[in-house]
Amino acid sequence: MAYSSFRQFVEALDKAGELKRIAEPVETDLLIAEWANREMKSPGGGKALLFERPLVEGRESKFPVAINTMGSTRRMALALKLESVADLAQEIQLILKAKPPTDLREGWSLLKQGINLLHARPKRVKDGICQEVVQLFGQGSPGISLVDLPILKCWPKDGGRFITLPNVHTRDPDSGERNLGMYRMQVYDERTTGMHWQVHKVGARHGKRYYERGERMPVAVCLGGDPAYTFAATAPLPDGLDEILFAGFIRKRSVELVKCKTIDLEVPADVDFVLEGYVQPNESRQEGPFGDHTGFYTAIEDYPVFHLTAITNRKDAIYPATLVGIPPMEDFYMGDASVRVFLPVFKMNFPELVDMTLPPEGVFHNLVFVSIRKQYPYQAFKVMHGLWGMGQMMFSKYIVVVDEDCDVHNTSEVLFRLCANTDPERDSTIIRNPSDSLDHAPSTQNIGSHMGFDATQKLPGENYHRQWPELVKMTEEAQHLVDALQKKTG
Repeated sequence: MAYSSFRQFVEALDKAGELKRIAEPVETDLLIAEWANREMKSPGGGKALLFERPLVEGRESKFPVAINTMGSTRRMALALKLESVADLAQEIQLILKAKPPTDLREGWSLLKQGINLLHARPKRVKDGICQEVVQLFGQGSPGISLVDLPILKCWPKDGGRFITLPNVHTRDPDSGERNLGMYRMQVYDERTTGMHWQVHKVGARHGKRYYERGERMPVAVCLGGDPAYTFAATAPLPDGLDEILFAGFIRKRSVELVKCKTIDLEVPADVDFVLEGYVQPNESRQEGPFGDHTGFYTAIEDYPVFHLTAITNRKDAIYPATLVGIPPMEDFYMGDASVRVFLPVFKMNFPELVDMTLPPEGVFHNLVFVSIRKQYPYQAFKVMHGLWGMGQMMFSKYIVVVDEDCDVHNTSEVLFRLCANTDPERDSTIIRNPSDSLDHAPSTQNIGSHMGFDATQKLPGENYHRQWPELVKMTEEAQHLVDALQKKTG
C-alpha cells in the first residue's frame, strides 16, 4: 500500500540497500550538489543519499536532506511500491482494454473514469500531520523561514538557492479544477521566491486567468510526502485528468487532503512541508541563471513572484531535493518511468507502435526513438506527426522511427539503423512547432524547428527503386552449436 510519509520511503530505501547515510556536516552551497552529481553518474544511478547534518551558511539545519531517491530503475519502482514500473503500465492497459476507445479523447476519458473508480477519489480530512508545526507570517517573530530550510545552491553560476522538487498546487478560478505541477523556485529572501512556470504550463494558464480578473492567485507548494505525489506532478497527464486522482490510483489509496491555514487550497495531509502563499498580478522579478536539465545554464528572465504567508511542517520532516544538469541524472529515471507507464496510451492511438524511449542524451524532449510494425508507405511519417501533436511531445526536437526488430533502448543499434537506412533528403522532414522554453538553440524562444527521420526499411511507393538488402544475421542453429561448444570448453 501507500507510503504514509517521505521518511517511510527513505527507510524503505535503506532497508533495500539503496541508501547511503552521510553523518558528516555538509554545506548546502554546492557541496551536496557535487556529491549527488558524482552519485547520479555512477553505474545504474548509484544510491540515494541522506545528508543527516546539512549546513546552511555554516549553520546546521534540523532537517535532513534526501536526494537521488528516485535516481535508478529499482528506486523508481520502490517509490511507486512496485516490483517493476511495467506493472503500473499493465494496470492502465487493462483499464483501456475494458472498453476499447474509438479515439484518443475517449481513451483519456475512459482512463479518467477507470482511475476514479479504483480507490482514487481524494478524501477531505480536518487535520493533517503536515500541520504539526505552523508558522504564520505577519504574526510575531517567525519560527522558521525559507532561510532555515536546507535549500540547495546547485551550480556555481546559479542565481541563488533553488527549491528543485516542489509540488505546486493551483486551481482554475473559473472551473475549480486543480493542477499539480513542478516548477523550480529561486529563493530571493526569507519570504519570497520566483515561480518558474513556463508559458505552456497549466500553472501559467491558471495565473493568466487570475491576472485577467485582477485577483491574487493562491498557491501551495508541498515538499516530501509519498513519492507518488512527485511522480504525478511530473507525469505528462492531459488536461482534465486530475493529478491527485492519479496519485491515488498509483498508491492504491485515496489521497487525504487538508485545507491550508492561510489560503483557500487543499494539500495532501501527509507531506513534510507546505509553503502557503500567493502570486499577484503585474508582479515579476528576474529569475536565474539556473543549471538546468539541458546541461546548460538557462538565462535570466522575468517570472512571477511567490509570496509566503505560512510554512507548516511535520516534526520529523525530511527535505527532498534533486539535481539537474548534464545527463545522466535522477530526472532521466523519472522521465523514463513516465514513458513506460503511459506507453499503453500511446499504443492506443498508434496501434503500430512497438516501443518508445527518450534516451538520456536527449535530455527529455530533444530526442525520441520509436519502433513500429510497418505495413504501408510513409507510416513512419504518420507516427512522427501524430506524436508532435500529443501534449508535451510537441517539444520533441528529433524523432527517429525504426522497425520493430530494433531495440530502441540500445542507442548504438538505433544510430546504426539511422545511418544505414536513411537517405537524408528522402527520409527526413522538418516542421515548425512550439519548442521547450528551456531550449536555448532556437532563434526565437518557444518557437523552433523539429526534425523526423524514417530509419525503417523502405517499401514500394517510398521512392526507393532497388531491392532492400537483408540484415546480416547468423542462423539459430549455428548459435546453439557454439553455445554448447563454449559451455563444454568452459
